Amino acid sequence: MTSETTAAGLLRRLITIDSVNPGLVPGAAGEAAAARFTAEWLAEQSGGFAVRVLDHGAGRASVLAVARGTGGGRSLMLNGHLDTVALSSYDGDGLGPVERDGNVYGRGAYDMKSGIAAIMVAAAEAAAAPHRGDIVVALVADEEWASVGTEAVLREVVTDAAIVAEPSNLDLVIAHRGFALAEVTVHGVAAHGSRPDLGVDAIAKAGRFLTALDDLATRLAAGRPDPLVGTGGVHASTISGGIEYSTYPDRCSISVERRTVPGEDASTTDAELRAILTGIAAADPAFRFDLAVTAQRPPFAADQDSAVAHTVTTAFCEVTGAEPRRRGEAFWTDCALLDAAGIDTVMFGVDGAGAHAATEWVTLSSLDTVTQTLVRAITSYTG
Repeated sequence: MTSETTAAGLLRRLITIDSVNPGLVPGAAGEAAAARFTAEWLAEQSGGFAVRVLDHGAGRASVLAVARGTGGGRSLMLNGHLDTVALSSYDGDGLGPVERDGNVYGRGAYDMKSGIAAIMVAAAEAAAAPHRGDIVVALVADEEWASVGTEAVLREVVTDAAIVAEPSNLDLVIAHRGFALAEVTVHGVAAHGSRPDLGVDAIAKAGRFLTALDDLATRLAAGRPDPLVGTGGVHASTISGGIEYSTYPDRCSISVERRTVPGEDASTTDAELRAILTGIAAADPAFRFDLAVTAQRPPFAADQDSAVAHTVTTAFCEVTGAEPRRRGEAFWTDCALLDAAGIDTVMFGVDGAGAHAATEWVTLSSLDTVTQTLVRAITSYTG
């Protein structure tokens, strides 16, 4: 078993464990090895964690560890994801951690094995001391794709509050955007390329939709921004159609991503796209379409004056002498699922850069700051 006892040591060890999400890279390793390592580490700590590995099948797993309190305190979840994006897009050996100029480099160093390491060390230290409320550690699979890990955890336990240790550059994130995914299919009529009198070109018809979609993106960008996360957005993600040069294409499919802000949801996306498509159809009787919103995740917006936000702010002040900046974030996280379950949630994590990029790193000084802040926050919140 491991001898790593510091967050920096755990981070370096975690980077060496391949946990690429198979939802992103078919055939990838998945989180099982990382879950096994973290579960064994937590089980060895003196805080008395009851540790379970939640098996999601096919090399996928999450860890749920609970240190029960003596009673009368509030429960707190520390949540972070074990999965990473692809190694093939990393410049160098993504599984070979490199320390240079006070930073650690490697795939997942920033997003978010540094957060996992900070959670583990902080939770173990806080759980070793008397505490009234339960301390829950949720190290989850699949945040980068479908969030099956956090969904599984929420079927097992719901806490009073949660801190998600996604990288936030030492800011306190209290809101982020959501998203909705849609499939638009424009129908044509297949015919020989020499017979325009018989064929209807679905790709050409889809061009009208793409132009209107770009206009919608411009309107959204010019709209009234949410004070924390700005404006929503929309774009075409993929397009496919046609089978050969000499045949009129009978269909053209377009995948659309809509980034949503608080107050928007899947129905917003359906209404916007349907209005565009029906408007085109009204002007062109040959324009036929199907529309389906295939997936959605809600935006996240926390209470800025919540108990856990106050607790993290106070703890950060104790460590650094300054208050964290409060802000929103553009990308989606499992914060939204925890918040939707009625859990008072905030996001707080390390400084660095390179999430999903060719070079990824975390500053060791911020890793230490996050770890110390989490120890104080856990201790204060759970009593």
